[in-house]
Amino acid sequence: MSPTALPAAGPEHGHVTFLGAGPGDPGLLTLRAVEALSNADVLVAEHEVLDVIRTHARQGVSVVQTDADPSSVSPPGTGTPQLTVVDGTSTPAAVPGAAPDAAHLVMEAARGGRRVVRAVSGDPGLDTCAAEEMLACAAAGVPFEVVPGVAAAVGVPAYAGVPLRDADGADVRFVDARAASERCWSEVGTSDGTVVVSTTLDSVAAAAAELVSAGRKPDTPLSVTIAGTTTRQRTWTATLGTIAQTLKQAKVLPSPDGGRPVIAVVGERSAAARRDQLSWFESKPLFGWKVLVPRTKEQAASLSDQLRSYGAVPHEVPTIAVEPPRTPQQMERAVKGLVTGRYEWIAFTSVNAVKAVREKFEEYGLDARAFAGIKVAAVGEQTAKALVAFGVKPDLVPSGEQSAAGLLEDWPPYDPVFDPIDRVFLPRADIATETLVAGLIDLGWEVDDVTAYRTVRASPPPAETREAIKGGGFDAVLFTSSSTVRNLVGIAGKPHNVTVIACIGPATAKTAEEHGLRVDVMAPEPSVHKLAEALADFGMKRRAAALEAGDPVTRPSERRPGARRRRSTT
Repeated sequence: MSPTALPAAGPEHGHVTFLGAGPGDPGLLTLRAVEALSNADVLVAEHEVLDVIRTHARQGVSVVQTDADPSSVSPPGTGTPQLTVVDGTSTPAAVPGAAPDAAHLVMEAARGGRRVVRAVSGDPGLDTCAAEEMLACAAAGVPFEVVPGVAAAVGVPAYAGVPLRDADGADVRFVDARAASERCWSEVGTSDGTVVVSTTLDSVAAAAAELVSAGRKPDTPLSVTIAGTTTRQRTWTATLGTIAQTLKQAKVLPSPDGGRPVIAVVGERSAAARRDQLSWFESKPLFGWKVLVPRTKEQAASLSDQLRSYGAVPHEVPTIAVEPPRTPQQMERAVKGLVTGRYEWIAFTSVNAVKAVREKFEEYGLDARAFAGIKVAAVGEQTAKALVAFGVKPDLVPSGEQSAAGLLEDWPPYDPVFDPIDRVFLPRADIATETLVAGLIDLGWEVDDVTAYRTVRASPPPAETREAIKGGGFDAVLFTSSSTVRNLVGIAGKPHNVTVIACIGPATAKTAEEHGLRVDVMAPEPSVHKLAEALADFGMKRRAAALEAGDPVTRPSERRPGARRRRSTT
C-alpha cells in the first residue's frame, strides 16, 4: 500500500485533507492533490483557489467558499476572511448567526463521515495559517492529512526566470513583509544572500527601504512579480533604490491593484541581464494574449490546450448550436440499416455526427457492438477520439489533410470482389458540402447522405464579450470556417481592427475579407492545430521585432487609443 494512499474516513468525524493548490497555475497541482480532489465530498476554499481545483473534483461535490466576494480575497496570512457557504450548484445559503471561522467550517463539513478537502493557495505549511485549522481538527478528534503544494515564494521566481540558487550556492532567506520584525529586517539586511520577500504591490518600496536601512546596498538588483505562474503574470526589474521610481514610471502605482500580493526577489540572481535569458514563461509567443475561439468548449478543448501552451488565454464563444433534424425518419432508417447489414462503411466527419448516431443508438438500446462488421472512417483527431470514447476504433483516418478531400485521397475504390456491400452511410450536418458525396460516388460507392443534425446560429454571447470583441478587448480571433466568420459577426459584431485575424484557409480568409476584416495569419494547411501554430509564429515574430527595435513587448489589445490600423483593400 502506498504511504500516501487515501485513509478511510471515519463514520462520525469524516476526514480532512489540507491541500496546497500552488501559486495559480493549475498545472502545478501534484498527482496526490488530484487524487484527493477526485475523492472529495466537500471542497473548502477561497474563490481563486476554487478556480484552480474545481475541474479535478467529481461531479456533484459540495462547495464551501470562504469568500463571498471574489474582489475581497485577503492575501495569505492576513487573517480569516468572511465566510459564505454555497452548495454544489453555487447557490448562496445563509449562515446562521456570526460567520464561523474556517476551522469550524471544515469540521462541520467533515461530519457524517464526509471527505473534506481544505484547499489553500501555495503550500499549507508556508503560505497560510493552516496549522491553526489542523490544531482545531486534532483537538476535535477529526483525522486529517496534509498534501504539500508549490509555495508561491518558490514557484513564482521559477516562472519569472529568477533562480534562487546556482552552482556557487547561496544563502536564501524568506521574509513575509506583512509580519516581519525589525530584527528580521536586520538579519537579512546584513546578509549577502538571496532574499525572497512576500508583500503587496504598494508595499514593495517600503520593503526595499527596510532592506537598505538594514545594510543592503541601494544598487542591489530586485525583481517584482505579480500574478505569478498565471498568464496575467508581470515582472519588473530594478534595484532596491530605484524600484519605487520604476513602478511609478511604468504607471503601475498608484493603482487599485496596489493591495495584490507580489513576490520580490533581492540579489544578483534577479538582475535584468539574467532575466533576459531565463524568462521562459513571459517570453512565450502568445503570452497573455486573449484569444477568441469561436467554437464550443467540447470542440475547442484540444485547441484551447494548445493555445495555453503558447501562453495564451483562450475564450470559447459558440457560434453555432446543434439541433435534431426536422424529420428524424431518415436517420432512424439509416441506424436500423446499420444493424441489418445495409452498409459496408460509415463515415464520420465531425464530433456532432458521432454524438447524433450515439444518441440514436441509446434510444434504441444499442451500443458499439452494432458496428461489428462495418468499416468506420473519421475525419479529424477530435472525431476519432469521440468514436474511441464510444468504444469504436476507426478503420480509416486521413493520413494527410484532415478534411473531406483528405479522406477521399485515402478512401479505397469500390471492388465487387472484396466489398460484398457497395453502400456508405454518411451522417452529416444539414449544411455540409457535396465534396465527399461526389467523391465517393466517383469511387464507385452508393451513398446514403443523411441529415443527422442541423446547425443553427447560436445565441449572442454576454454583453461583456460582445463589447470586448467590438472594442478591441481580444488580441486575436481564430476562424476555423467561413460559417464561424458569418455567425460571429452576426451574433457579436465585427472584431476591432487591432485584433489579429487568423484563418484556417483561403475560403475562410475570403469570407473574412468580404466582411471587412484584414487577415493577418493563415494556416499552412487546413488544420486547427496548424492554425494555432501559425498564430504562435506570428506572435513570436512580433515579439522579436519589438525587442530588436528597443520597444516594449505589448499585446495587440494594448495599442494606444486612436492607433487604428488601416484595413487592406487587397
